[in-house]
Amino acid sequence: MIRWGLTICLVVLAAMALGQATKPTIKVAKDGTPTGQSTPEGAACDLARAFIIRDAALFRKVTIKPRGDASHPDDYSKFIEQMVASIKAEAKRTTPSPAGPKSIGKVFAARHLTKNGPASYGYAVFGYRDVMFVDVGCFLQDGGRSLTRTLVVQDSNGTWLADPLPTASPLLSQGLNEESPSTGDFTDKYTVAKDTGK
Repeated sequence: MIRWGLTICLVVLAAMALGQATKPTIKVAKDGTPTGQSTPEGAACDLARAFIIRDAALFRKVTIKPRGDASHPDDYSKFIEQMVASIKAEAKRTTPSPAGPKSIGKVFAARHLTKNGPASYGYAVFGYRDVMFVDVGCFLQDGGRSLTRTLVVQDSNGTWLADPLPTASPLLSQGLNEESPSTGDFTDKYTVAKDTGK
């Protein structure tokens, strides 16, 4: 009886260890950074990528649609249209703006906000499954660097979307800019799949 109980215990421990060792797979683009809307990191990187490759369609695809909770919903819609117009204008330039992003240099693992309010609010009001943020570091055209903190939400269909104007929804982004600096790389959380050709 003791021997049988010990065997079961060892099997359970082995299964737990195997589960901890197995990391989910993440798609990456040719540049080696996440892409796609199946992960929060992919959505955040695709938002940055929309500016890097000057792709207004990608920007629209990866961003959340206007919501009724914003303090000034019309301002959010106007902001989206201004960003689309800006990306399209940038795409027509023969040389990119010096202060614009050139490439993604560092992607940190997505994190949950410390405060419980944003996730609860997102679920109750919009049916969001999750609310997180991703810090993405970019190299700029002029040689500089920037670090952008992107709020990301997982909608009711499981699709991750980036919020390019989190200040428009204070209850959803509460405490975002007060969070500590990210330290964990996205590769600590995922196994990297082959590039998708982007």
